[in-house]
Amino acid sequence: MTERILICTDLDRTLLPNGSQPESPHAREIFAAVSRRDDVELAYVSGRHRDLVMSAIHEYSVPLPDYVIGDVGTSIYTIIDHQWQSWPEWHEAIAPSWNGHDAEHLASWLTDLKSLRLQEESKQNIYKLSYYTPASTEVEALIQEVESRLASHNVRASVVWSLDDNTNTGLLDILPAAATKRHAIEFLMQARGFDLNSTLFAGDSGNDLAVLTSPICSVLVANASESVRMQALSLAQESKTTGALYLAQGNFMKMNGNYSAGILEGLAHYFPQSVEWLAEATVS
Repeated sequence: MTERILICTDLDRTLLPNGSQPESPHAREIFAAVSRRDDVELAYVSGRHRDLVMSAIHEYSVPLPDYVIGDVGTSIYTIIDHQWQSWPEWHEAIAPSWNGHDAEHLASWLTDLKSLRLQEESKQNIYKLSYYTPASTEVEALIQEVESRLASHNVRASVVWSLDDNTNTGLLDILPAAATKRHAIEFLMQARGFDLNSTLFAGDSGNDLAVLTSPICSVLVANASESVRMQALSLAQESKTTGALYLAQGNFMKMNGNYSAGILEGLAHYFPQSVEWLAEATVS
């Protein structure tokens, strides 16, 4: 039996019920009770920067985690006694991918691409360059063009596109090739002594696919869009990782599988011992 479990979860529309689908009553409370266990460590894995993660914690009354992987994988923090401690060793690990350049340099090579609109300054950092795009963007062609331009400067980048369903706006993030959510989670796992048998990831959107279709045990919450669900299944089949991908269905403990209910359903699927924890949290 696994002694410690690391739960890594995306925030928006995964743990946070800020999508259009309904949230199961008390699911967040049960999730919070489970995360307080001594044998559970919690990491938030989000596109949000530090201040926006804190805003979400307060607005939705979700637990303060042990770790935050923010800015779509380009920052890692440990939180001890409400103090945020950044991981400079993570920046040292991802910096070589950009060959000495920063986000400002990369942006200067893409200024003529009319489908790209820079996101607000607060959503950028030295190793994260983020744009808005029209929802109708020809995604594959755009990604290929961006990757080609960056490669001409010997920059190894991961270009991730996802759709914000609430605003029907495309989101394009350019990251160091070594700085995806998956790489950051694996870095955290190795540093803190977790392995594939003791880690769970939960997500809902396109920028979660790299983890959802990896060997890391993952759950796609039930409120995810059908297009993301189909992409996840297809990519997992290609990478032969379908055994590490669970699609939340609902009807577990009379919950609907959306948001935190989906995380709990995935937890029970991969870690049967947690069913007892959930029952205890429900009773209390």
